[in-house]
Amino acid sequence: MKIIVAIKQVPNRDAAVRIAAGGKWIDENDLEWAINEPDAHALEEALQLKEKHGGEVVVVSAGPERVAAILREALAQGADRGLHIVSNDLGARDALGVAMLLAAAIQPENPDLVLTGLQSEDLGLGQTGVILAEVLGLPHSTLILHIEKTNAGVKVKRELEEGWFQSIEMPLPALLTLQSGGNKLRYATLMGIKGAKTKDLRTVSAAELGVDVAPVLTLEQISAPKKQKSTQILAGSPKEAATALVEKLKTEARVL
Repeated sequence: MKIIVAIKQVPNRDAAVRIAAGGKWIDENDLEWAINEPDAHALEEALQLKEKHGGEVVVVSAGPERVAAILREALAQGADRGLHIVSNDLGARDALGVAMLLAAAIQPENPDLVLTGLQSEDLGLGQTGVILAEVLGLPHSTLILHIEKTNAGVKVKRELEEGWFQSIEMPLPALLTLQSGGNKLRYATLMGIKGAKTKDLRTVSAAELGVDVAPVLTLEQISAPKKQKSTQILAGSPKEAATALVEKLKTEARVL
């Protein structure tokens, strides 16, 4: 079984993020970068399927030269090959444009299964995976926690609302978007890191793929959330105040 895993490089979640001049995106200078966490879980699921059933895991990512670092990391963890779509204008492409770019690179591979993360940690749109499925003409499912290979295809476990789960069976080829937390991420071993240096990491430019799609969605401005503090005094007896507090925690804070 050939599995393609699309991964994205995002700012490290502990990085100090500053808004760039002009307010349209973050300042990318001096940032630390990492694999998008839901994509890391998609990669782990692919590696587990390979270990159980054999086959090949190919990682694909689009972006500037620095993206090669996360592809090498994925190869060190156990992926067999990597494909780097070199694009210095990825930020100017919306989810449709990125999906078209990925599809052009993935289609010649003729995979049995395509995995992506549910959403990216930087934009959080949750659209690229499902648009990619549509462009590739593949059946798809989202919010996947676990994948089990069957004789007819795959059986997947989906996370629904309020602690509910759903199990469905799907034919192959298919595309699935993975939720974080469904598996335990592995670390690359020293042997894996050494082995990654000899594995195939092919590069192809966005221009070579011939994908030039005008964006239908543009990001006009971003801003840091405003810090706000407020105090409310709950009147009445202790019992009445406790009742009012519980109600506010449910309906306003939504933590209960």
